[in-house]
Amino acid sequence: MSDNETTHINEEETTHINEEEIRLQKRETLIKAGKSPYKYAFNKTHHCQDIHDTYGTITHDDTIEETVNIAGRLMAKRGHGKAMFGNIQDGSNSIQFYINVNGIDADVFETVALFDIGDIISITGTPFRTKRGELSLRIKQSDLLTKALLPLPEKYHGLQDKELRYRMRYLDLIANPDVRKTFKKRSAIVSSIRHFLEKDDFMEVETPVLNNTYGGASARPFTTHHNELKQDLFLRISLELPLKRLIVGGFEKVFEIGRVFRNEGVSYKHNPEYTLLELYQAYADYEDMMSLTETLLSELVKKQTGTYILNYQGQDLNFEPPFQRYTFEKALKDFADVDMNNYEALFKKATELKLDPSEGISKGTLIMDIYDACVESKLIQPTFMMDHPWETSPLAKKHRDNDTLVERFELIISGMEIANAFSELNDPVDQEARFKDQEKARKSGDDEAHVMDTDYINALKYGMAPTGGLGIGIDRIVMLLTDSHSIRDVLFFPHMKDKP
Repeated sequence: MSDNETTHINEEETTHINEEEIRLQKRETLIKAGKSPYKYAFNKTHHCQDIHDTYGTITHDDTIEETVNIAGRLMAKRGHGKAMFGNIQDGSNSIQFYINVNGIDADVFETVALFDIGDIISITGTPFRTKRGELSLRIKQSDLLTKALLPLPEKYHGLQDKELRYRMRYLDLIANPDVRKTFKKRSAIVSSIRHFLEKDDFMEVETPVLNNTYGGASARPFTTHHNELKQDLFLRISLELPLKRLIVGGFEKVFEIGRVFRNEGVSYKHNPEYTLLELYQAYADYEDMMSLTETLLSELVKKQTGTYILNYQGQDLNFEPPFQRYTFEKALKDFADVDMNNYEALFKKATELKLDPSEGISKGTLIMDIYDACVESKLIQPTFMMDHPWETSPLAKKHRDNDTLVERFELIISGMEIANAFSELNDPVDQEARFKDQEKARKSGDDEAHVMDTDYINALKYGMAPTGGLGIGIDRIVMLLTDSHSIRDVLFFPHMKDKP
């Protein structure tokens, strides 16, 4: 950092401190005068957008008698002698206001004059259009509802500093209307998914976040401790095993939209804490899950955009079903020019790709490593990657036509895994053997291998109907539908490293 940059930052911090002191003094003056700077409530009759919708067509010559009450944050204020203009912003939009000392109580004008940028204020006034054509409110009454002690950052309009935006999302939301639109859209997307599943008779359920053991995915957990029970617990890495216990219990269609926690890296498409949809349907298999996934996502895109074509990061993605399908065998042949059934060829290819395969590595691991290196990033259009090697999928049924594979698919869009689904393994003997294989892998150094869950095995012994299961990453769906490059842009509070 240069000396000039350091000087600029120090000056900005000093200005910031001085401004806070001035605002604290205003707060104290108001309190001593018996005027609370933190009101309890205000009777809003309109939002800013309501005024735009209702009065958007009025002209400068129109006279509006209706009085409206709005409240929001003061974003700008401009004084012109005995007149002032400003802008107030609420959760819907912003609108200009105007006040003139003539024809109004002096106390009201003085109150508005003392407002600082960032204060939460109320305005009672009448809509009109200025000579310059701006829809505005002529103030009759105004009050301070909340005193802001800190000024908004310099150049807060269009705040661009990524780290500041993520660490202080509240400032980002104040400064960037498009960010607010992204999170409103996220809410609408989740609501649409929930509505789709409820229409299809899926029942929404909730399962524990704290678990005695963890499972359902290949991932490292976060560990915590229960003081009263003197017991270590784990934050869930998946929703799978509790939900399948509910299928054993007799529910036939269940889903949960919830947070899961994986102690892994952070990237543009990974956050340690993220939102996952998982659903399970009795008497279904992975083909049924493919049909459900196509229908859900194509309808979601159509509802949000009006078409099946979604532009993401400059590329047009076509969500009109059916989505294209690729088996692992064909994908490795087409993209990596290797036969996935030939161990020696796989090992050689992995070596050529500098993947550093260890002696004795399983064929399934080689396949997945080569797939990650050569295939996934090239799958742009919605694509079902089908029929994974059995070693890498300990909770999926072996393929009915080839027992070296499992009935599993991943949906890949724009080089990202969006969904994962199985024909669920419901044979308790086979499941226990798979868990034992995973335990061996853990002892060999794979700290993401599944752990033994004896209670889940016990549940399967009572009988679980043939079941199809599906998991969809909600955050990545929102990334696609809001054209967001990074997962951090669709999480209110993404994980950030502590400041040094």
